[in-house]
Amino acid sequence: MTVLEDRIEMADANTKRLDEWFERLERMPVPEGFRVEVVGGNVFMVPQRNTHWQIIRQILRALEDRFGEDVLVFSDVRVDFPGFENGFCPDIALLKDSAKPDDTGHWRYQDVQFVAEVISKGTAANDYGPKRTAYAEAEVPVYVVADPYQGRCHVYTAPKDGDYDEPTRVDFGTDIDLTGTVVGLVLKTDKFPTD
Repeated sequence: MTVLEDRIEMADANTKRLDEWFERLERMPVPEGFRVEVVGGNVFMVPQRNTHWQIIRQILRALEDRFGEDVLVFSDVRVDFPGFENGFCPDIALLKDSAKPDDTGHWRYQDVQFVAEVISKGTAANDYGPKRTAYAEAEVPVYVVADPYQGRCHVYTAPKDGDYDEPTRVDFGTDIDLTGTVVGLVLKTDKFPTD
């Protein structure tokens, strides 16, 4: 078996347990405006703030401008990623045009081409740590972390051997050139708000 086959098998084994987690979470009285996901077997529930949403919205619009309104892009939708119980709900995920949900109705991580996460104080360590690792192991070609506390984006590309090289750091107000990637666009950050 290859490392990738091992990771796929691990992700498949976790799906049943993650289904149980999410079924329980759906029955809980989660306050409106909170986002819930499972990272490494731990449940994280964070409120979505205005700053957070404004950045997500601008990235979403840039993707729709580039690919059209029918592009397979979503926000806060569960995708199970490699690793122990990783049921992530990325802030933004762009899928391949050919992507189809699996037999259980979930999107496959193998179809994810781009992920953007916007930092929240309580979960920043996830975005820079376990999520970065899982996205690299899943071979997501482009991963952007927008950090309104630093006023900077961290851009990870070309995963290899389960990791990304050091990120390109781009201050808010400077364009992110993704034209040489599967995203094929220049992402403007001049209107990204800071905290």
